[in-house]
Amino acid sequence: MPWYVWVGIGVLLVAGVVVAQVLGWIELRGVDRGRGSGAGALGFVDEVFHPTKHEAQQELVQQTELPAPAPAPGDGPLDLEDGRVRIDLRRET
Repeated sequence: MPWYVWVGIGVLLVAGVVVAQVLGWIELRGVDRGRGSGAGALGFVDEVFHPTKHEAQQELVQQTELPAPAPAPGDGPLDLEDGRVRIDLRRET
């Protein structure tokens, strides 16, 4: 097979990855997950050889999955410090 066929296959492969990234089929930038390899395929290596890193990664995952706290009854509708807005849909007549 000539060399330019291999170059063409490589170009098509890279173009396919770029298109998949732009369309959101794959995520290569790593913005959806934290740093480290806690949830990756080699996460067991951290668990065996670096257990504190593994425990910290597990704690980070648990903290990011916690739900937002519910507003207290005395809170106003706008919390300027946290940047949250609460909208009350009850009709007062």
